Parts: sequence; structure tokens; C-alpha cells
Amino acid sequence: MVNAALSKPLTLSPELEAVIGAGPLPRTEVVKKLWEYIKKHDLQNPANKRNILADEKLRVVFGKDEVTMFEMTKLVSAHLK
Repeated sequence: MVNAALSKPLTLSPELEAVIGAGPLPRTEVVKKLWEYIKKHDLQNPANKRNILADEKLRVVFGKDEVTMFEMTKLVSAHLK
């Protein structure tokens, strides 16, 4: 059974849309697309793959230069309605 809250399409902030494209999207898709973006742009810290090194677009979303993958989920929540 899929959690209905996770599959409900959410409105994305303009900052988040600049990274992953236009919404609305469910939270699960947002996280999936973020990982696609991170891998495509080689933004994982080579010393610790669980950390994400923000480029200009992600820095606007995260508010800092480096976040853990757990922090990322929390910080992205602020960009979903």
C-alpha cells in the first residue's frame, strides 16, 4: 500500500522547479528527480557519497553549499505546498 500523502501531487517553488522541472509532482517523484539531477551533474561528495555538493541552482533550494541526503529531504519540504 502506497502512502497517499507521498503520492499526492504538490506545488513546487520556482526555485525547485528551476532544478527538476515544472510541478505539481508527488514527493517521491521530487526526490527521484533531485537524485537524477545530482547524479547527472556529479554533485555527490566523492569522499562521502551521502553528502550532496550544491551547485548554484541547488544552493538556492538548500540554503547552503553541502547537505546530507537526509537533510536534503527536509530542506526540500520547505519548497513543496
